[in-house]
Amino acid sequence: MPETPQQFHARALAATDGQRRLTFGEIPYWEVFPFEAEGLRVKPLEDLTLPEPPRHGEGGVDCSACAHAADPAADEVWRNERWRVVLQGPGGSPLMLRAQPLAHHDLAELPDDLAAEMGVLLVHLTRAMEALPQVGRVHVARWGDGGAHLHLFVYARPKGMMQLRGTMMAVWDDFLPPVPVEVRDADARTVIRSLTLSLGGRALGVAAG
Repeated sequence: MPETPQQFHARALAATDGQRRLTFGEIPYWEVFPFEAEGLRVKPLEDLTLPEPPRHGEGGVDCSACAHAADPAADEVWRNERWRVVLQGPGGSPLMLRAQPLAHHDLAELPDDLAAEMGVLLVHLTRAMEALPQVGRVHVARWGDGGAHLHLFVYARPKGMMQLRGTMMAVWDDFLPPVPVEVRDADARTVIRSLTLSLGGRALGVAAG
């Protein structure tokens, strides 16, 4: 039988010290972890929040992503009949894009046909981004705790910077100096040009130049 939220929380709390802090696991000692383990502390476990607060755009109400379904946002760089790609940043990653359906769905609610299209879009985006000379790998992330409208972040990891591998790339993106806007925009144009050639759709915004 699955644990209830209360049982899961109680079991985690039982493993803490007198200040409700858990001990370190292995992650702080990974070579890709961006902090030195010495002097770090795990934050105290907080109480449960049940029911969880609604996310932005829950149920399609006041959803900013839905608002741009018919009216492309200024940072949008590509769309077809059912998907759009938005340019993020600039941040420390060579390029970060956000892919999302035009219709209001979360991942678990995505119809099978849209789910298949999502996979194809992510593959074509990855190919185009990994063709950039400074990109070593592309990472795809979906969290969904802030917004109810499905959005997938597509990060480019800098080639040769092995310290930035894996799950910590999203953290390193916040620490690295931002990529110059003109460089980011030129790379976005290159990627979107490749995407339109391989998958169709149309370039928008800075990618249309």
